[in-house]
Parts: sequence; C-alpha cells; structure tokens
Amino acid sequence: MIYLDLFLGFLKVGLFSFGGAYGAIPVIREVVTANGWVSEEKFAYLLAISESTPGPIMVNTATYIGNEVGSQAYGMWGGLLGSAIATFTVCMPAFIIILVLSMILKNALKNPYVLAVLDGIKPCIIGIIIATGLHMMIENCIANGMSIPKNWQTFIIMAVVLVAMFVYKKLKKKAISPILLIAVSAISGIIVYGIV
Repeated sequence: MIYLDLFLGFLKVGLFSFGGAYGAIPVIREVVTANGWVSEEKFAYLLAISESTPGPIMVNTATYIGNEVGSQAYGMWGGLLGSAIATFTVCMPAFIIILVLSMILKNALKNPYVLAVLDGIKPCIIGIIIATGLHMMIENCIANGMSIPKNWQTFIIMAVVLVAMFVYKKLKKKAISPILLIAVSAISGIIVYGIV
C-alpha cells in the first residue's frame, strides 16, 4: 500500500518539522531513506529541483517524491495521485495546528515563556540544517568514505558558487541574492556538465 506509506510518512514530516522548510529536510530525508523510496543521490537532485522551483521547499519536495514513488508503482496517473497525497498530507498538520493556535493563543507571542521556548529551538534547527547539509555533501561528493571525489564536477560548481558569493560580498558589501546564486549554480552546471 504505497499510498498509505506516503500518507503516514509525510504526516510524520508535517507533524515533526520545526524551523521552516530547511528544518524539514532531515525529517524528509529520514522518511524517504527509511522507506527506500529514492536513493541519496536522487534525493539530492529532487531537493535541488525543489529549491529552484517556486514555492516552499517542503511542499515541493513532498510533491516530487510523491510523484516519483507513485509513478514507480503505478505509472503516470499513480504519480499524480502520489503527488496529491504527499502534498496534502505534508501541509495538513501545519494548517490545522496554526488554525487551532490562532483561535486559542491569540496573545501567545507576547508571553515571555513562549518566546524563550522559540529562542531555544532556533539553535537546534540551525544545527540540524548544518548536519544535514554536511551529510548530503559527504554522501554525494565523496566515494566510499575516502577523500577521492565521487563527482569532480560537483566540486567545480561548488567552487564557482563560493567564489561568486565571496566576490559579490566584497564588491557590493552585502550578501548575494539566493535567486542570483541559483542562476550562478544553474549556469555553472550547464557549462560543467553540458560543455566540459
């Protein structure tokens, strides 16, 4: 029952993802790898596509994974249903929780105890995001735990992006726009994978 697995998996993501979309990535990764829906490499690709397309990363990732899993099991129409189930399920808990909280706790954000809890959660979310990024980088860039590049093109693109960020910050005295960073990454990918 692949659709029930999708429903339960993305219900877990929707219920236990704190800190926004980037905080959801480790939970999505855990659900996807535990169920064996896609490989680590494919997950990284789906995550990159989710980041590049308009909309929240968590919802986009759920949609793409639902489509991938559904179409593997039941073809194109199965992918469409898988996308719908995963997207609906990942959004449903947040919608219900926010609806209930807005009715019950109108003044909660003025409460110093609530603010203290939220301030305590922020460093945890940052740590989870960094750990997930490092894990994905090691899994996708290093072969067999050795320091041999698995995919040298990845290192070239990463170097180009880092240089672009550094140069932009030095010249403009401000951080580079994420949209510009995505464009630099896309152009670098086209050049490295398509031409070189």
